[in-house]
Amino acid sequence: MTSDAKTVTDYLSQIPTEQKTSIEQLRKTIKKNLPEGFKEVMNYGMIGYVVPHSIYRDGYHCNPKLPLPFMALAAQKNFIAFYHMGIYADPQLLKWFTDSYVKLVPNKLDMGKSCLRFKKNSVIPYELIGELVQKMTTEDWINLYEKNYKKASKK
Repeated sequence: MTSDAKTVTDYLSQIPTEQKTSIEQLRKTIKKNLPEGFKEVMNYGMIGYVVPHSIYRDGYHCNPKLPLPFMALAAQKNFIAFYHMGIYADPQLLKWFTDSYVKLVPNKLDMGKSCLRFKKNSVIPYELIGELVQKMTTEDWINLYEKNYKKASKK
């Protein structure tokens, strides 16, 4: 689902009924566990969780006018997507998450580089998502981002 919503409230009002409860529960889980400093915004047509310019002035290297993205939540046509850049950038965090996931969830993990996809009848491990959200502070993310991405973009 591509959305032109300007606010999270508007975005939530556009989500199909069959996805709304899961999206709202995921959002509640994220917000409950979100380390201090991250800010919830609309970003790339999704609910985004970013490091604001007030904490990281440089912004996102692809477009410095944008805050540094970290996580996102979206209702897509056939699934719910949860993006977490930490599991893409940190192999140890990825291993922890995938190992924990298979112990808790009977469904096969449907995952891209940073995207977890939850299809219609998927079991969503809200508690595990909450733990994942807690694992990286804004300072941790900025350091990892600068080490892995910012340097690479300047080459």
